[in-house]
Amino acid sequence: MTKESQIISIIQRNPFISQQEIADELSLSRSAVAGYISSLLKSGRIKGRAYILPELRGITCIGGAHLDRKALCKESIQYETSNPVSITETCGGVVRNISENLGRLGCNVSLISYVGHDKEGDWVLKNTGKHGVDISQVQRDSGQSTGTYTALLGKNGDLAVALADMNIYEQMTVPFIMEKWSHIALSSMVVLDTNLPEKTLFYITERCKLEGIPVMVDPVSNLKAKKLMKSLDGIHSILPNKEEAEMIAGMKIESMDDCKKASKSIQERGVKNVIITLGSEGVYAASENESLHLPAFPVNTVDVTGAGDAFAAGYLFGLFQNEGFVKACRYGLALASLTLQTGMSVYPHLTEETITQLVEETECISI
Repeated sequence: MTKESQIISIIQRNPFISQQEIADELSLSRSAVAGYISSLLKSGRIKGRAYILPELRGITCIGGAHLDRKALCKESIQYETSNPVSITETCGGVVRNISENLGRLGCNVSLISYVGHDKEGDWVLKNTGKHGVDISQVQRDSGQSTGTYTALLGKNGDLAVALADMNIYEQMTVPFIMEKWSHIALSSMVVLDTNLPEKTLFYITERCKLEGIPVMVDPVSNLKAKKLMKSLDGIHSILPNKEEAEMIAGMKIESMDDCKKASKSIQERGVKNVIITLGSEGVYAASENESLHLPAFPVNTVDVTGAGDAFAAGYLFGLFQNEGFVKACRYGLALASLTLQTGMSVYPHLTEETITQLVEETECISI
């Protein structure tokens, strides 16, 4: 991210921040910050005193923002006994990860979520906001702990079991969303995950449909995907994995032909684009006009955590670059491949140039 983009991100969080405070946060001199501010004023990217930002229609991500704990087994997993592991902690949450990826790519993106008034909440917000995500709409609750997701990974990085404490997201009720609607209404796209209560999911999708705001949904898990069964009507894009797609479509998926049938079934319920993520086999992507299998980019997997979120962010980035549906999916596959090569939930060296170059260099043959 450029210094100008970092400064804009800081100003979005606090339009009345001083130049010295910006300088301290970015480890720059005050005079250097003054130079950047002058350039931003001249270009119209900020305007007037208090650095008023011009109104931009951005992507609003609504859902989980929590702490990811990952335990990687050093040997094959042995159940009902102790396993030697190495443990890492990163910021997590499906839409939080999507928003950070998009922020790193220079997109105008904001996050609506709930975190506790605890050190975990502080850490999640700090590490999300510093990558260009507007966190001003995140609510804090002193009565509950920030959510946690604990994953046990096999020695090859494959997920064995995950434990999720997401009770805090029950606070994201319909009245809470109504209070945020003036912000949501300015969105060019709304991204949802199913950490939200079922009534909240239905309210957002229905109101966005009425107001002409496209919605993308990540079902998160088989259990949470059940919250979507009431209505899929009006959803622009849905990104289930194979098991989630089986549950939503009400059929077993054992082949690419089954993927095609399941996608069609989901589309008949009102979804425009269905993308079934298939892990190492890539994705099956179906739009109004195209339906095809796109293989994964070749990669040596370190950790699968965050790869699906990365695909979603890459796909959105492709769409907002005005690429076609298939090319947007390839952006998703590219970003997923980068994330698979790191133990982090978000690829730490991500830039627009990185992902664009990878898409251009990698030949992706449709089957």
